[in-house]
Amino acid sequence: MTTPSYPCSPADGDRFIRNNVVADAHNAARIRDEFATWLRTRGDLDKVRFSDVVLAVNEALANTAEFAYLQSGISGTIDVEAVRVGGTLTITVTDQGSWREPTPATCSRSRGRGIPLMRALSDDLTIDTSALGTTVCLRFENFHAARQNDVDSRVG
Repeated sequence: MTTPSYPCSPADGDRFIRNNVVADAHNAARIRDEFATWLRTRGDLDKVRFSDVVLAVNEALANTAEFAYLQSGISGTIDVEAVRVGGTLTITVTDQGSWREPTPATCSRSRGRGIPLMRALSDDLTIDTSALGTTVCLRFENFHAARQNDVDSRVG
């Protein structure tokens, strides 16, 4: 499954970046928690929208940690970048692993819901796959900077 990936905007907005993090369940959870902390202080989101964004990012991280390097048998890395420019939040999760096409043998009733979930939670989802790896790009519209009073009350 290959779809075009949108380039991220230049560095004129708030950013969250984690590069070359070992792709495993522990680090995926740690990145998710660090991202949630960053998001809490950067955006004026209600609790439901906040949860939607964090859950979508968690799915992208979990898929990378579980599947990206499965066929190679070696440890790989995850890169995550979130950029807020204007009212748009764009999150990219990138790996250098292999895309695994779903087959009847890998599909089950209890698996395979991550991509549809990310698609439902985000305003736009693209997945770009190539021999160089996979990039998941999640976009969320109507993401506005938190007012300073709100940031102070969340941090304090």
